[in-house]
Amino acid sequence: MKQIVLHLDGDWNAVRETAINAMTSGINNFLIEKDISDKLRELGNVVIYSFSEDLKPDVVIDKSIDKQKIEEYSKKSESIGHWITVKVKKDEEVAINAADLGSNVVIISATDWKIIPMENIIADLHKKDTQLYAEVKNVEEARVMFETLEIGVDGVVFQPKTDEEISQIKKLLREEIELKLTPAKIVKIKEVGSGDRVCIDTCSLLSVGEGMLIGSQSMGLFLIHSESIPSEFADPRPFRVNAGAVHAYILLPNGKTQYLSEIEAGSEVLIVSNKGEGRTATVGRSKIEKRPLLLIEAQIKDTILKTLVQNAETIRLVKRENNEDIPTSVSELKEGDDILVYYVPKGGRHFGKPVDETILEK
Repeated sequence: MKQIVLHLDGDWNAVRETAINAMTSGINNFLIEKDISDKLRELGNVVIYSFSEDLKPDVVIDKSIDKQKIEEYSKKSESIGHWITVKVKKDEEVAINAADLGSNVVIISATDWKIIPMENIIADLHKKDTQLYAEVKNVEEARVMFETLEIGVDGVVFQPKTDEEISQIKKLLREEIELKLTPAKIVKIKEVGSGDRVCIDTCSLLSVGEGMLIGSQSMGLFLIHSESIPSEFADPRPFRVNAGAVHAYILLPNGKTQYLSEIEAGSEVLIVSNKGEGRTATVGRSKIEKRPLLLIEAQIKDTILKTLVQNAETIRLVKRENNEDIPTSVSELKEGDDILVYYVPKGGRHFGKPVDETILEK
């Protein structure tokens, strides 16, 4: 999930109200320059960044790159970041070098973003484990940084001038994600015996038409519908998606995929409607239980996509019929039906992230 780090440049009396308003808005990352870490921690669970180790930060930020120091922090399982001021082309290489050496966070600062090709840095760093943040001066700069190359930076560092700016910058992260869902034709439905499947209970109520994107191949994910529709066998559970077998991928809000077996309480998952509108939900519980499974294969262009779901009447995919999207039980689906999938062909993108490996998944 993308992060907002508020720069608090002052003692506690000067920044107290700003910090409280930020926490109320759901922002809990702070870059501090005064000894206020204890006061901030009294407000709740926070992540503190600082240029000084004496201020007891969670992430120490250095303005110079010291390979030995990075290695020492790595051995202690502590986080270290680097503040890189980019003025000329070679400064981009400094940022890449910091990431290559193991920096947890690289923060890019520039006097004029118009002349700094942030696209180059994003393209170089997005495949690395290093988080890329950008210092911004206003909300509009933050928007641009989050959207650059469609991938965007992982976070921004921002010093708000008013409480309204805090609300505006937080709103950027609430804006809906839009995905293009495409019909794929079912070519096989087969009972395959029992296996461990994952049932995800979220802390949100899902509407009819909403579910999660799940599949055996990251290039093609099926819209597995929520249990928001009543049946003669069970009352609706609109917070739940019976997602599928433990090996399957699930698409996350950051555009990456994760194995269903790794989802747990506190994880953030992506809720997607049949219209492709996405939003974030927090997982309250993930249940793994042995259940009978059903293999579903669907074809789009020359590609066969697969997923395994529980063989139960309450499990639904979304069928497209006569331009209408209908949540349909797997017990009623048949070969030839069109169902909604999120398809990213070779060389395509997940939220702008290129898929350039050659992987054959069967």
